Amino acid sequence: MNGENEAAPWGVIGHEWAVGLLRRSLLNGRQRHAYLFTGAPSLGKRALALAFARALNCEADQVCGRPCGKCRACRDIGHSGDPDLIVATGDDGAPLKIDAIRDVTRLLALKPYSARYRIAILEDFDLVAPLAQDALLKTLEEPAARAILIVLANSAERVLPTIRSRAQAIPLRPAPMELVKNALVERGCEAERAELIAQLSGGRIGWAFNAIQDDEPMAFRREMLDTLRGIVDGGRLWRIKAAEQLSQRVGNDKAAARAILEIWLTYWRDVLLRSHGCPVKPCNSDRADEIQALAMGIAPARAYDALAATRRMIEALSTNANIRLALDALLLDYPGLE
Repeated sequence: MNGENEAAPWGVIGHEWAVGLLRRSLLNGRQRHAYLFTGAPSLGKRALALAFARALNCEADQVCGRPCGKCRACRDIGHSGDPDLIVATGDDGAPLKIDAIRDVTRLLALKPYSARYRIAILEDFDLVAPLAQDALLKTLEEPAARAILIVLANSAERVLPTIRSRAQAIPLRPAPMELVKNALVERGCEAERAELIAQLSGGRIGWAFNAIQDDEPMAFRREMLDTLRGIVDGGRLWRIKAAEQLSQRVGNDKAAARAILEIWLTYWRDVLLRSHGCPVKPCNSDRADEIQALAMGIAPARAYDALAATRRMIEALSTNANIRLALDALLLDYPGLE
């Protein structure tokens, strides 16, 4: 009894191929001791990892019926109350430190308390320093018999090759916009708002769900787009002041800086498309008139330069770039109305 049609739902949206791959490994009894889930922030890596953890430790008799969602293991993992599940993340937005990773490896080596496996999930591992990443190697080279390690990372490139080579890679891709929109509508979101959020999400289902449950992401977006328009309209001194205020706001939090830049990236892309007369509906459809006016006021080459400069700063955040200096250069480079 292993038909896909009788398989229990995992509750994961947009990553059916990954669910299918992991489910088949369970059905065949060939699950690996380590996995590397990669993809953009809020793409659903953590949701998939928790669903996989439930399937691994579910108490249902039939493997194809796991996770059942009803047994003790499924309930405990769903409420973060399972003693055999370790979820490790950095404090206050900082990456995991070497001591925290050593604690995880020590706990993972112990026998499960009551479940089939002891499972550890390590978040944002691509932000972890190489020396701290090295602390995982012994666990990967000599895994405990009933231990499963799931490493989550925005990008595989910043995970050490010695770790990548010892874990099964599961690269997650953005979900189709229509799928995201339909999922939002099913949760009671009005269709027009669901379409806007789906476009803004870039296929990140976690971001989209958060946006309909809490207005903070959308309010933050509105504020950052207003800031960007002020930068375009403002002079040199105003831009330097804006860079100072933004750098004070994000501090050393590169994830927070990246969130701002990704919003600006969608805006400049819309401006560039409009400046070339592209009929594609803008991602920021609620600002279509504003984008059209800006596209008519700057040269297409300047819109492209702004888009490229924003992308370069996002890439620079993966290095030791100084956020304040990078913002100064970016904002002074941005075009103004001609």
